[in-house]
Amino acid sequence: LLNKTKISISNDDTRHYLNGVYLHITEGHGRNFLTGVATDSHRLSSSSLEIENSDFNSLILPRKTVFQLCSLLSETNEKLSMQTSDNKIKFTFGKIKLISKVIDGKFPDYKKVVPTDNDKTLTVAVSDFVQAIERVITVSLDRKEGVKLNLGKDNIKFSVNSTNSGEGNEVIKANFNADDLTISFNSKYLIDIAAEIEDKNLQINLKDSVSPVLITDNSDKNSYYVVMPMKI
Repeated sequence: LLNKTKISISNDDTRHYLNGVYLHITEGHGRNFLTGVATDSHRLSSSSLEIENSDFNSLILPRKTVFQLCSLLSETNEKLSMQTSDNKIKFTFGKIKLISKVIDGKFPDYKKVVPTDNDKTLTVAVSDFVQAIERVITVSLDRKEGVKLNLGKDNIKFSVNSTNSGEGNEVIKANFNADDLTISFNSKYLIDIAAEIEDKNLQINLKDSVSPVLITDNSDKNSYYVVMPMKI
């Protein structure tokens, strides 16, 4: 849950309430979930775990604690327990106790930005997708430069045009269930998200070339990602 959400934590200190992962309880189909959400206003990640106990106060876990916890948890299979107070949280697993302050602030109503009517669907193999992006952005001096995707019925053409260092183009196979569409993204956002997809295919749900897209993982129905396109 933390690995899938930490990629979208904001670095903007003027909005401190976005500098962490928002942990809260959600309900669906009569089941309770612990849900983590992070956003930097250009992208959003959400991931949920089913839990039995729904007695948990919502809180925002700071970026530093999230990364520390991820590295500690990667080295253990112990069960994790969490205890919260108004401004602190304690994690206990094995012989380790980690106590952290929580971020004082209100997390925005993120559900408003999750697209619900994106009816165009692109399906593409994760490995092909990542490799194509990484190859075309090698011409760019700034790795955050935008990559343009021309979506056709059975392929995607990736292109990067850098004023200083030339251009890169590549075409890979994909399935797109709508008319041709051109859309551009920050390449780093796409690579970060693709790294967290468990399925061999990535599914991107689109509306048009300027609206946020919803990226889903068929092997983890409890996680999703929202990304704003770039103007190039």
